[in-house]
Amino acid sequence: MTEKKRKIYLDYGATTPVSEEVFSAMKPYFSEKFGNASSLHFSGQEAAEGVEKARQQVADYLGCSPEEIVFTSGATESNNLAVKGAVKKYREKNADGAKPHIITTQIEHHCVVDSVKALEAEGLIEATYLGVGEDGIVKLDELKAAVKENTLLISVMYVNNEIGTVQPIQEIGAWLKEINLERAQKIVFHTDAVQAIAYFDCEVAKLGVDFLSFSGHKIYGPKGIGALFVKKGAPLARIQDGGGHEGGLRSGTLNTAGIVGLGEAVARVAEEKTKNAEHVQRLRDKLQKGILENVPDTRLNGSLEKRSPNNLNIRFKNVEGEALLYSLSLEGVAVSTASACASKSLKPSHVLAALGLPPEESHGSVRITLGKYLTEKDIDYVIEIFPKVAEKLRAVSGEVLQRRLEAKEERLPEDFGC
Repeated sequence: MTEKKRKIYLDYGATTPVSEEVFSAMKPYFSEKFGNASSLHFSGQEAAEGVEKARQQVADYLGCSPEEIVFTSGATESNNLAVKGAVKKYREKNADGAKPHIITTQIEHHCVVDSVKALEAEGLIEATYLGVGEDGIVKLDELKAAVKENTLLISVMYVNNEIGTVQPIQEIGAWLKEINLERAQKIVFHTDAVQAIAYFDCEVAKLGVDFLSFSGHKIYGPKGIGALFVKKGAPLARIQDGGGHEGGLRSGTLNTAGIVGLGEAVARVAEEKTKNAEHVQRLRDKLQKGILENVPDTRLNGSLEKRSPNNLNIRFKNVEGEALLYSLSLEGVAVSTASACASKSLKPSHVLAALGLPPEESHGSVRITLGKYLTEKDIDYVIEIFPKVAEKLRAVSGEVLQRRLEAKEERLPEDFGC
């Protein structure tokens, strides 16, 4: 009998499996309690009870009022609502006022960066995109220096999705609280907490944020559901019209099963956070040591100290990241990379570029993200195969990539082995 190939998932930063507890909580809302949560009859009220329980679970975790939680389809929608909704609200009140200013960073998720760029392209705002150091951390003095009289919004992600670096959100929030006391134009503060929610303190009062976004599917909950914390009194306008759900900020029939799953996932995080963080960091540190010591010419991207416990982002000299990804996948190991080999593009990761990495080093980087279901044996296997795969690829993919980069060609050859 052929031995079943081992499958080891190291891409928890992309998505996580739905836990048994979450799935069990969701199941009744697909068939038994299927009503529309906005309906006034008994079936609707059964669904509404599930929604409001979940809203309370999320509020308890964030340390806020349930009325400050807006359910969305995920963090992309939450981030769009926070950024675009804040600008829309400002313009409703200041139609003839100064163009508002937004400060964000060069390493934000595309849904934040692209939202800001879209507003900028429409002539609705002016924007500043802060750089980061080699460690992937925003410099507070540069952020402070970027503030103007017309600064409306600062958006800085809590934990970077690619390199796992942790930004000084609490320090930024405390500083903004001070300067807002004397400002005519108050600055609102948004953080994308998608990669932080499972491992870091997300009490909104401690962080000093007005808006906080996250998704269910990064914390062993379902896909297609997320939330946005909106501090009471924070200026925010809806960006889609409809039936006026979620306090008028997010119209659309509620995804009751998804919301219930999100609430249960958050409740589980609250119970398991310390245990899970210790588990994944122990395995992460072992894996990092095993790779860096056994595969020559490898380096960690970003700070190790100020980093999520489940994240590694490693660059391999003379290895194309996508080739490494696919070769590892053939061995039953799933990792990710920011370069877009599927479209044959040589455009490097905007996050790694912000660290100052040249294109060839950016393309030679892979992201490894761990989760609670991994075991010591899984990590041992990955450490065993990594050197073999990297050595095999170095003789081929590094030479091909370098030749294409030196020729300044924008597309990889169709037969490139990745």
